[in-house]
Amino acid sequence: MNLEELDRVLDGARHAPLSEADCNQLKGALHALAAMLAPPRTTEKTSAVLGGSDGSNTAGETPPDTQASGKTGHGRNGAEAFGGAPKVEIAHQKLAHGDRCPECGKGNVYGQKEPKVLVRIVGQAPLAATVYSLERLRCGACGQVFTAPEPEGVGPEKYDETAAAMIAQLKYGSGTPFHRLEQLEGQLGIPLPAATQWEIVEEAGELIKPARDELIRQAAQGEVVHNDDTSMRVLRRAREPSDERTGVFTSGIVSTGQGWKIALFFTGRQHAGENLADVLKRRAAELPSPIQMCDALSRNVPKLPSGVEILLANCLAHGRRQFVEVAANFPEQCRHVLEMLGQVYGHDAEARERDLQPDERLRFHQERSGPVMDQLHQWLEAQFAEHKTEPNSGLGKAIQYLLRHWRPLTLFLRQAGAPLDNNISERALKRAVLHRKNALFYRTLNGAQVGDIYMTLIHTCQLCGANSFDYLIELQRHATELLVQPGKWMPWNYRDTLAQLRP
Repeated sequence: MNLEELDRVLDGARHAPLSEADCNQLKGALHALAAMLAPPRTTEKTSAVLGGSDGSNTAGETPPDTQASGKTGHGRNGAEAFGGAPKVEIAHQKLAHGDRCPECGKGNVYGQKEPKVLVRIVGQAPLAATVYSLERLRCGACGQVFTAPEPEGVGPEKYDETAAAMIAQLKYGSGTPFHRLEQLEGQLGIPLPAATQWEIVEEAGELIKPARDELIRQAAQGEVVHNDDTSMRVLRRAREPSDERTGVFTSGIVSTGQGWKIALFFTGRQHAGENLADVLKRRAAELPSPIQMCDALSRNVPKLPSGVEILLANCLAHGRRQFVEVAANFPEQCRHVLEMLGQVYGHDAEARERDLQPDERLRFHQERSGPVMDQLHQWLEAQFAEHKTEPNSGLGKAIQYLLRHWRPLTLFLRQAGAPLDNNISERALKRAVLHRKNALFYRTLNGAQVGDIYMTLIHTCQLCGANSFDYLIELQRHATELLVQPGKWMPWNYRDTLAQLRP
């Protein structure tokens, strides 16, 4: 590009409109400049942040296997992946085990271990309707009207448990707003107003609320609790004149124990730390102090009464992100930090692959990750002590973040079971973020609390590998039993409870 020519074009534009030739020349220069800009990064992997121009493999990332074949699979789901589909067994119409072979007439046929499997998928509306037309007959003498009996299995309610479960699954599990579902069902010939949808899920939410309350009680007994929050909008919220807070938040708390994970959601004026403090009030006094994982924001740390303690751990991924954000300006220093943290994450991945117990994982990290973190700590301190980094620069602030929170960031080196990061809570909050993105807001706090109930049950099912749609149906059908013994209706054991109820 000729800069003098571009200057002439811009100066001329002050006095007269651009000619077509000058406009094309200026447009070409802008397009060339845009092509030189770096594309937006969609991942925080070390290789994507710093690039691999030097040809070296970043630490913590597995180099490609040159010996492996390029074929890794066909990418299709096998029949075993369709866990929610009904299974239909079809016997051979003419032959049975031990019969004479009709082809050769000499041998006998025997059943094979693996049958031939066919998967057939059909489309259907999210909510389907059936119109029953019951014939009525009237006596000409006495006027008595005789109506045909209802078919077996048709309940008294217009909207049954499956309708409420599907609406809740779409709204609070998949982020489909009520008005969008109303439009879809209307196009399919099944009117379903948004106001009706809300009435259905509100009524069902009251029935299944004991399950959410029991999840809160059991989450308080967890070994590790993760928490974080995100902003939320509530249109109609009564606020006391003395209340200085104007924001509304949705807090996500994920509690883990032996063989279970529980996700809790709370929407209101309280921060994540305050909601966690309310949950921990239900913790049994004889249990040891839990590990709390969160980022370094003070509002995420609960203010607990005297005698109640927690072991605070901070998210190492948040500390790493400080260097990701300034990697373009300090590539060499950030590469060093990211590669060392990559080694620690590589060790943690190896511990998961080996299925190490908490004590074994602690010793493994102390042996492998301890020296790495000690070396990183010395390097961070040397940046300031030897005046290699300006404290007020972007890199300096990232280093200060790690040094300021070093002990909670390295709890995994001192406490068995302490996680490295808060990613599980971040993923849980994506459910609330999806609702905020699609539905934009809750109308009232009551609507937000109903959403919290469903999000808690649906995401807990996801963490436990349970079918959330089936779970919501069974909770409604057994609301009486749920109210009496809610502990038997948790996502990880409700199937056993159903089996005991069946004759």
